[in-house]
Amino acid sequence: MKNSVILIIPGIFLHFLIGCSDGKQDTFESNNIRSYLVQKAADISDNSLSGIHTLSDWQNIRNRRYDELVDMMSLTDMPLKGNRSPLNVKVTGTIRENGYHIEKLYYESLPGLYVRANLYIPDNIKEPIPAILYVCGHSPTQKVHYQAHPRKFAQLGFVCLIIETIQFGEVRGEHWGCYAKGWFNWYSRGYNPAGVELWNAIRGLDLLSSRSEVDSEKLGVTGISGGGSQSWYIAAIDPRIKAVAPVCGASTLKAQITSRTIDGHCDCMMPINTYSQDFMDIGALIAPRPLLICQADRDGLNTIESVRDLHNDIGKIYKLYKASDNIGMVETPGGHSYHKLSREGIFSFFIKHLMGKQVSPEEAGDIDSSDQSRLSEDELRVYKDGPPEDDRTTTIHNSFVKLPSAPEISNESELFAFRDSVKKFLKTRTFGAFPEKETSFGQKLEFRTLDGGRFGEEIYSFVPEDRWRLKVDIHWAHKPDSMKPLMIVLRNYDDERWAAEAFASEVASGQNIAYFETRGVGEFGWAPGLQWHVRRASAWTGRTVASMQVYDLMRCMEFCRTLPGVDQAKISIAARNEAGVVALYAALMDGRCEALILKNPPETQDLPGNPEGKGPATEMLNCLRITDVYQIPALLAPSRIQFADKMPQAYQWSQDLITKLGKQPFITIP
Repeated sequence: MKNSVILIIPGIFLHFLIGCSDGKQDTFESNNIRSYLVQKAADISDNSLSGIHTLSDWQNIRNRRYDELVDMMSLTDMPLKGNRSPLNVKVTGTIRENGYHIEKLYYESLPGLYVRANLYIPDNIKEPIPAILYVCGHSPTQKVHYQAHPRKFAQLGFVCLIIETIQFGEVRGEHWGCYAKGWFNWYSRGYNPAGVELWNAIRGLDLLSSRSEVDSEKLGVTGISGGGSQSWYIAAIDPRIKAVAPVCGASTLKAQITSRTIDGHCDCMMPINTYSQDFMDIGALIAPRPLLICQADRDGLNTIESVRDLHNDIGKIYKLYKASDNIGMVETPGGHSYHKLSREGIFSFFIKHLMGKQVSPEEAGDIDSSDQSRLSEDELRVYKDGPPEDDRTTTIHNSFVKLPSAPEISNESELFAFRDSVKKFLKTRTFGAFPEKETSFGQKLEFRTLDGGRFGEEIYSFVPEDRWRLKVDIHWAHKPDSMKPLMIVLRNYDDERWAAEAFASEVASGQNIAYFETRGVGEFGWAPGLQWHVRRASAWTGRTVASMQVYDLMRCMEFCRTLPGVDQAKISIAARNEAGVVALYAALMDGRCEALILKNPPETQDLPGNPEGKGPATEMLNCLRITDVYQIPALLAPSRIQFADKMPQAYQWSQDLITKLGKQPFITIP
């Protein structure tokens, strides 16, 4: 039951609806972004491998999950099958040690992309032997810092290749684009630095497989932290890996978002989560091959409880394969680091699964980390006179994912075919996190007055999806009982007072106007200092701030079509600045927008932002792999497109195209 308060003031009639009489808060409409993201992360983690009860259940979806991981790791353009470019291995020096030697080398994983590595080879090899790929974590000295591990593997009789990351090594590239530089356009590109590392590792396996000393049927991979997450990825993607031991490299998405350990993680620690997956899905792709998960119990980046969840959930897939003995977990005391127990356990694990020998961890022994055993950075250095002139390590983030150029369109059929392909792509790869089932609007009239418009003002609230209740403020220029057009005017997160009203007076005078605040704006916003976290946490759960806003606007349009006085076929949108991106995508996906008025919209979504995460958040997962915002006006035909003040230059592409096809040209409002 509602409580109503009616105030009658001369010339004014006000009607407020006051909450619920029992005083209970509706927890499903908390309008809290943290609560929302925590729940979405929990939904992903809790349902990661749900519905899989038999081996056939898993095998029926395994290929799809594999292809999805390839996509999310930015490897779509890479030749995972078929011919690959030459490795062009160059050995720049050899170090002779007691019982083994080290080749200092680099190889070309892609034309112009070089990987520095040290190859540890036992002496006196009489027949091919097992090999380990050691992938480095986020240590600034890479192969120098972790050298005790490949040395120990060589002493145990393994060939071991230790490779540097593109971020910390002899050449310094980029990992922290979103994390520290404000390069949130990486999400729009569908780019993740983990993809480059994964590809470099796959080519490292190519190198090992080509060596006469190596038994290519007995390859393993291991590493800690960033190297730990890479170990998961490499084993899941490349079936040549026969055993894997990741260390402190993963936890559940639920734990990452709930505890905010995500805030300490590099961008490489989670794929572009297009398909809402978790590390349980990645681990399942490794099954039934031997997997040893090593985890510290007070890790500041991965909670031990969440890693136990990973182990238990992935173990169910191993059980379906009748291979439960092939998955294990070593828990060690301490923070984000190795421990004697994990190191010895890893050596014993690889001896068992790659050499076929039963050697206890104690017998396998630990690394020698003494100063006397360590080689210097200069001694292990690969490049004598710097990298090759054509090295792309520092810029590979700009070219690893191939973005399409604007299409050549000659006729209306080609235009509509391109539009349909864009919408199909966006539906699964950009807006895949949209709710599968629409919620009831739960309409409430929150406020009404005879002021605010020629025929009054009404503020309605509605539910776009669970946990959110938004408001739309309608000013009636015409009688609400007559079917008239409606202009939805978007408010911006940084609007000055009355900015939206001033804009509406310029472009929608005399019309019914609905002012709308999406999530992240006005009453439904959050503290600026939280924006960096929200942008990253949203992407890790398969959405972005802008994609959520697109959904809000689409639902607002649908809600407004239910109101008396609104002509369902004549709803338009007016937007300024970054809200223009939201308006364009919402109009495209809705497909029924009559007109769009834009003022100073961004010319591209491929732009860096504020390193602190503040400011416009126009990124949308993978969108640049199919289109860019300047192309969308042409795809909205026959909807009317108008620009307030002037049309930004990039949009000339759309203008030229529709003019060539004989359609209504864009209008510029002075």
